[in-house]
Amino acid sequence: MSHKILLLGLAALAASGMKAQSEFTLINEAPANPDNEPVAVQPVPTERQILWNETEFYGFFHYGMNTFTGQEWGYGNEKESTYAPTQMPDPEQWLSAIKAAGMKGGIAVVKHHDGFCLWPTSTTTHSIANCGNTNGQANIPELFGKAAQKLGMKYGFYISPWDRNSGLYGEDNYVTDVFLKQCEELAKYGDDQFEMWFDGANGGDGYYGGKSKTINIDASYYYDVPNLRDRVHRICKNCVMWGVGGEARWIGNEQGYAGETNWAMMDKSTSSNAIRQTGQEEGWQWNPGESDAKATTGGWFWHSGEGVLSAERLFQMYLETVGRNATLILNCPPDKTGHLPAATVNRLAELGEMMQTRLGNDLAKKAQVSVSEERTAGGARTYVAANLTDGEKDTYWATNDGTNTATIEFTWDEPQDIRYIMLQEPIRLGQRIEKFKVEYTTDGASWKKLGGAVQTTTVGYKRILPLNGSTSSSYSKSYSAKAVRVTIESSRSCPALHTISIY
Repeated sequence: MSHKILLLGLAALAASGMKAQSEFTLINEAPANPDNEPVAVQPVPTERQILWNETEFYGFFHYGMNTFTGQEWGYGNEKESTYAPTQMPDPEQWLSAIKAAGMKGGIAVVKHHDGFCLWPTSTTTHSIANCGNTNGQANIPELFGKAAQKLGMKYGFYISPWDRNSGLYGEDNYVTDVFLKQCEELAKYGDDQFEMWFDGANGGDGYYGGKSKTINIDASYYYDVPNLRDRVHRICKNCVMWGVGGEARWIGNEQGYAGETNWAMMDKSTSSNAIRQTGQEEGWQWNPGESDAKATTGGWFWHSGEGVLSAERLFQMYLETVGRNATLILNCPPDKTGHLPAATVNRLAELGEMMQTRLGNDLAKKAQVSVSEERTAGGARTYVAANLTDGEKDTYWATNDGTNTATIEFTWDEPQDIRYIMLQEPIRLGQRIEKFKVEYTTDGASWKKLGGAVQTTTVGYKRILPLNGSTSSSYSKSYSAKAVRVTIESSRSCPALHTISIY
């Protein structure tokens, strides 16, 4: 049929008042943006990843069979009766102690590589149900979840995918009949869990139900991770699968530091520890970093005679992880009584006081704020400078499209003694800033750079810059400033910040 005949036919239908079977409507293909929000720079985090990032700093509690054997990696042949707490374990005491340090949540180890489960599971006899000790029969994940909810803290569990006790390990039905079932059992101890932690150790020598052999597996497919995520998320929609689960990455070391440049993006297939510490600007997956570190001088589990790191060293870890766009999970192991030792509790309280003293008084809130450009407001959203200091994470300042550099100035009527500056991007829009610098002035005329030789590149969820350039002696020197200027020198798209704080 020619175009001419078709047009004549349509005209005839219109003239006769008849309607065609299908009516065509003109659709505007461009999505509506009534609030004039910046276009997100891909990739972006899921809602559960954002909530996970907001936890920032949380505790790690290695406790279990190894606490009583003195081992770090049990072989799996330990008698259940070896697990014998001398007092009733008290997860509320654990969580109260880390809350005093400024932590927002905690992860309890409830199954390590030895396979011993700290709850009465249907998947194995190697659990507290058979320890023969009244104190030992305390259901740790149940107590831990209830204590966290009582204290208003986030919580989750560490469950080792590797099981040196199970005779099924290495077989297909280990995953379906043991590992996945254990994860589902733990997910039911609270649907508000924020993280499930899977260690990267996968296979090796073990007891394996009496086989006493070496079993190696390929973790990339053996643990059926897509099915695992789906099954856990159905119960706990905001529970991030760490490590093997693929929703957050190990930062590449256990010393409590991330790269000064640290992107939340990284290709999932990358295994280089150096890249884990920095991420990849062109990475295709939102895969933010978590740093696991020890607060004590011994191993991950409690050992007699171990000490506790100084509050100053723990604060340095905080600056080098949370302050570099990572999270920090700090290990504080309970002893054989099922409690945190007094020395650990006291040190955590000292750290909390230090955090409050050093990062508790935001001088930016008292300053006059000016910017080189404010994005044109939308119908229900503004992008003004005042959003930087309003204390709200869901309001932010931004420039117009096409403007990838900017300056932000904070000015006080009287000089202020300053030591730190903190910047935060609204990561729902992706990680954007590539390079920035911080300067100060004492007279309003001449400006001097702050931060020493520290790389001022990425910001991400949170960046804390010690203005003297040292994380190990960050509080040793202050600067008397009449004004502070932040210059964004490069950004992947128009820059956006929801908060700048100065301490």
